[in-house]
Order: sequence, then C-alpha cells, then structure tokens
Amino acid sequence: MKAIRVHEVGPPEVMRLEELPTPEPGAGQALVRVEATGVNFLEVYRRSGQYPGPLPFTPGMEGAGVIAKLAEGGSGFKLGDRVAWAASEGSYATHALVTVEQLVPIPDGVGTRDAAGILLQGMTAHYLSHSTYPIEAGSVALVHAGAGGVGRLLVQMLKLQGARVLATVGSEEKAAVTRQAGADEAILYTQQDFAAEARRLTGGRGVDVVYDGVGQDTFEGSLASLRSRGWLVAYGQSSGPVGPIESRRLMEGGSLHYTRVSLVHYTATRQELLERAGIVFEWLGSGKIELRVEKTYPLAEAAQAHDDLVSRRYAGKLLLIS
Repeated sequence: MKAIRVHEVGPPEVMRLEELPTPEPGAGQALVRVEATGVNFLEVYRRSGQYPGPLPFTPGMEGAGVIAKLAEGGSGFKLGDRVAWAASEGSYATHALVTVEQLVPIPDGVGTRDAAGILLQGMTAHYLSHSTYPIEAGSVALVHAGAGGVGRLLVQMLKLQGARVLATVGSEEKAAVTRQAGADEAILYTQQDFAAEARRLTGGRGVDVVYDGVGQDTFEGSLASLRSRGWLVAYGQSSGPVGPIESRRLMEGGSLHYTRVSLVHYTATRQELLERAGIVFEWLGSGKIELRVEKTYPLAEAAQAHDDLVSRRYAGKLLLIS
C-alpha cells in the first residue's frame, strides 16, 4: 500500500508518499480500500504540531471506501460494503485500518467521494446548528469563513431552521458562494470591520451566536459582535489558538457565553454517530444540502492540498483521491 507519512512536524513538505506493508485488521477492525479522503484543518494542526501526537504518523481523519478485509468482531458489515468515517487517523493512504465502531454505511444515492467530502464537516455543521446552540426561527447567526467547507454547510443548515445568517468571507467570489448557500448578508472582512457590520445589520443589538473556526484573528471581533448573553461557539483555530481569557471580560461584554467544542464529544456514542451521519447523508441525497467539491488531488500532492487549504485559495471541499 501507499501512504503519506510524517516523520517530523513542520510545513506541508514534511508529508511524503511512502510504500508500506498492507496491514491486517485486528479484532474489531476493518481494512478499507480508500477511495477518497477529505482535507481538513485537523490534519494541518496535527502536521504542524499545533495538535501534538506520536511520530511518525499518517494524517487524515476522514475518508470513504470499500471494506477489503474484516477481523473478528466486525459484525454489522461485510466485504464490499461502502463505508465512511470521520474520526480515525490514517486516511491519507490507499488502505486504512478503521475500528468498526467508527464506520458508518454509505446509503444508496450518495457517492463514495461525496461521503468522504461531507461526513466530518457535515456532522460538524449539524452539531453546531442543532446541538451546541438552540437555533430557532428568527435567530441571527454570524458564520466565519462562510464559503469554506464547514461554513457553507453550516449556512445551509442554519437556513433550514429559519435563522438569519451573516457570513464573513475574504473576496467577492466567496461572497457569491456563501450567498448561493443561503447567507442573507456577506461581510468582506478584508474591507470591512465585521463586528461593526454585524452590529449595523442588527440595528446595534448584535447577533445571537457567532460560529468561529478561525480563532486568534477573529476572537476579539467575534465577542464584539454578540448581543447581551450571546454565544461565541469556537470550533477551530485556522489562524492560531486563542490565548488565555479573563472570565470577567465575558461579564463585561454582557454575560456572554464562550465554548470551545469538538466533534468527538458530539458523536460520543455509536447511536449518536449513526444518527448524525444518517441525517447528513439523507439531506445530501435528498438535495436539502449541497456539497461543493472544489478540487481533487492525488495522494502524492497532499502538500499542495494543505497549502491550498491554509491559503484559502479555494471555496469548498478539497479531496485526496487514492
């Protein structure tokens, strides 16, 4: 098999394609022939050292493919089943060992590559919009990076619930992308003070909730965008981590709520994983939400994919094809 390996943390170039022995699945595992894997900031954090872990390793938390081998304890699946996963490192490869408990079946009507492209970000958008903050019809939400992978899906899911959505973007092209997804307003953060715009667009009140996957660069403005008792929901740190916070600031801002969330805590049980994945796949298959796959790369071009992701050169999802 072939796999991307990282022997030391650093820039995208530390990822190298290597030939490795094809592993055998252990108890409760499946060997999956990977067709496609999503490129996400989680892998950037891991590769760069922001999220430390053992070395060497193969990046990639999200993927989809066909079961090639099953070990004892792999009940519920059979050889040849199409499956996807969103929380099993090692997907930047032609084959991946995945714990069966982490696998979800891909339903008819959803392509394998689309499953790889939507599962992690789709479930993230779902828990953000349906579980973390109680969105209601008429709620006003500010979504950072509204044309990105999570952002575009989050905009669509918020609109399904009747929210008014303001989205920040970096260009007119991306403004068109987020408006097509349903955003009511697109704020060009490169030209406008997004917090001042959020206040203006809400008549000075502020938004009910900010969804922030950017982190360091947007934290202050996100707090300033909120109404009294509003929620700042942080789910990523593409610009770097947020430093220590003096809790008094939340009180002074209007008794604000601040939470840092992770998908792992919103798919904590097998039942919750299957339910959340099932909803995302059903909405994709029925056309309630749309996936925008912006570009695909062969495994050997993983470094270029990371560079493109971090530079925000494209709107939408990036995929590696095995």
